[in-house]
Amino acid sequence: MSRWWDKYGSRILLLLVATLVAFAIKLTQASAFSEAYYFVVRPFQSQKQLVLEDRLTNARILELEQQVIELEQQNQQLKQLLNYAETIGEETVTAPVIGRSRDRWWNRVTLGKGSKDGIKKGYIVMGIGGVVGRVTHTTPHTSKVLLVSDTTSRVGATVSRNRQLGYVRGKDSSTAVMKFFNQVADIKPGDEIATSNLSKLYHPGLPIGKVKSHQITKNDTSEIEIELTAPIDVLEWVNVQSFDNNTINK
Repeated sequence: MSRWWDKYGSRILLLLVATLVAFAIKLTQASAFSEAYYFVVRPFQSQKQLVLEDRLTNARILELEQQVIELEQQNQQLKQLLNYAETIGEETVTAPVIGRSRDRWWNRVTLGKGSKDGIKKGYIVMGIGGVVGRVTHTTPHTSKVLLVSDTTSRVGATVSRNRQLGYVRGKDSSTAVMKFFNQVADIKPGDEIATSNLSKLYHPGLPIGKVKSHQITKNDTSEIEIELTAPIDVLEWVNVQSFDNNTINK
């Protein structure tokens, strides 16, 4: 027996050890060996690989930081809109801006709410700062809005300080032009412009903008350039108000 063990014992021990190792690898899914391999190889990884890992980590951190900033900005706009809705004392629909035309950025927008949310054609759209535009078309879930910055838009307006009447037409995303029906001398930079009592498209007294410059046209009428108070080119949320032209003009 001793001779047999001397001859085959070492082989049996090696076989048992190999079996135990294989069994351990199966149970641990080779994690221990992977960790050991990573520990041994890590010091020899190329500098390029380490730089790549750092870049990916930093990119992920920047992505998360940007997401936080984006949420904060949207929350800020929503808070301001909700505060505005409370001050006017009317029922409004808060809607997101979901579409803009690339070549007509300040002309028209699409809202993410429509007739199923109670929005109708002719309703007024307000943003942070003042008038944004009017609803021109609805579907069950979307609304098209003609912005006051559109060159085809016309809004009856008045100079709040001296009640001079005229109308506002769009020029670009941040400015518009107000034309008067006669020559007006008493216009000052900073004068506030609002919708007028004669407007058939908007409630009176809604803020539109402030005077930037004043000039006399060739037809001896006054024309002023105004800065729109609503930042139309960056708005992401708006309030939609009901508007009944028949009720306003009674």
